[in-house]
Amino acid sequence: MTPDAIKQALLASYARDGGINHLDGVNLPSQDTVAELARDFMHVLFPGYFGSSLAKGEVSAWLDGLLAKINQRLSTEIEKALRFAKDPDPAANARRITSELLTQLPDIRRVVQTDVTAAFEGDPAAKNVEEIILAYPCVLVISLQRIAHILYHQQVPLLPRMLTEYGHERTGVDLHPGARIGTHFFIDHCVGVVIGETATIGNHVKIYQGVTLGAKSFDVDGAGNPVKGGKRHPDIGDHVTIYAHATILGGDTHIGAGSVIGGNVWLLQSMPPNSVAYYKGDDLIIRERQKKEALIMEPGEFTI
Repeated sequence: MTPDAIKQALLASYARDGGINHLDGVNLPSQDTVAELARDFMHVLFPGYFGSSLAKGEVSAWLDGLLAKINQRLSTEIEKALRFAKDPDPAANARRITSELLTQLPDIRRVVQTDVTAAFEGDPAAKNVEEIILAYPCVLVISLQRIAHILYHQQVPLLPRMLTEYGHERTGVDLHPGARIGTHFFIDHCVGVVIGETATIGNHVKIYQGVTLGAKSFDVDGAGNPVKGGKRHPDIGDHVTIYAHATILGGDTHIGAGSVIGGNVWLLQSMPPNSVAYYKGDDLIIRERQKKEALIMEPGEFTI
């Protein structure tokens, strides 16, 4: 086909197959800008780690410039998302949401520090904290999810998923911004982990590669279409360890605190606290952990 024939064929496709066009619509959030925001957020959370070294005397001026850049870009992208959702006052609401998110950055850092600690203490191969921050993919994907989670609860469309998708592309972890995650969260090796929108994860939870916290089934409407929303994903208690390629499904599935899920376990039922789940042959075994295996819960945990 000639170039003009290709163009005409594409124009005809745009007219015929309109479901994947966005023509004459509002501007959508920019993937490139969201990627820049993701990188800038990581600089704010971990100053001096990514790029040139940073002296203590330079931090104030550096932070002024970085926060101004984030404020402008984030407000612009949130406004685009709100215009897409037909918000009645997208500019003012974008400024408000941006200010509220930036105000919470110190609290996010406080929680993210617990994730770094969990990774360092949970991996005997880790030599130092610097290695964790620079080379462990869980730091990026969990940190961005904690930021996106705030935007999600502010009901900002599009942008929270775009932020977590940046982490997904870089790490192989599909961590929905709606998931509620406690402190000291560690995903070892990261690759292939999927955590759904309505999942809740307690404090001091460790997950290995290939784990899925997913939905068991979907309700459908009269036309056979999936019903959006509703509790679809499991709840994971404090101090739970989930080994590689385990799959835990269902919004009514609760894994009790202090439990261990063995590798490759397929679980559709709840487990009481301090339990162990594993396969013996073809049979799924769920038993109480021995007393010497019991974990002591730590008081005073915090979430955001």
